[in-house]
Amino acid sequence: MTTIRMTVLMTVLCGLVYPLAITGAARLLFPRQASGSLIVRGGRVVGSELIGQSFDNPRYFWPRPSATPSFPYNASASSGSNLGPTNPARHDAIANRRKALLAADPGNTAPIPADLLMASGSGLDPHISPEAAAWQVNRVARARALDPHTVEDLVRRHTEPRQLGILGEPVVNVLVLNRALDGL
Repeated sequence: MTTIRMTVLMTVLCGLVYPLAITGAARLLFPRQASGSLIVRGGRVVGSELIGQSFDNPRYFWPRPSATPSFPYNASASSGSNLGPTNPARHDAIANRRKALLAADPGNTAPIPADLLMASGSGLDPHISPEAAAWQVNRVARARALDPHTVEDLVRRHTEPRQLGILGEPVVNVLVLNRALDGL
């Protein structure tokens, strides 16, 4: 009988009370983040700062490729491709991505950063490296008839530093950067 009471008590405490308390505290202390860091434009949700989105128009910066099933950046099916380094399908996917990037910017002879060729582990990464953004500057500037220095400056202003100055690498949120581009 004691075992059943402890099971019920722990289920209520750990399965109800604790999650509700943490959710309430998060909503109170971090309301925007607890609601998914949604980006709203004109009263309409256009995306989240936490989930990558597909951009393929040359006027926009392109994100990391997504390997989620059904469609790119499918938040309900977060996963990587699970293709190993020797898998021919992985090599074909990277070759096709390289071909598409070079076709969109044929004059670009710089090495293509890895994060533009390979999907992230979750398939939902909203960030690219500053190097991946820099690789795309000339294409975006040309497509928008902008001075490349203006676009470079925009990338620089939207580059997020390492967390706490030491964790991770600097990143650029693609959706936030593309919204800033539209605001020029």
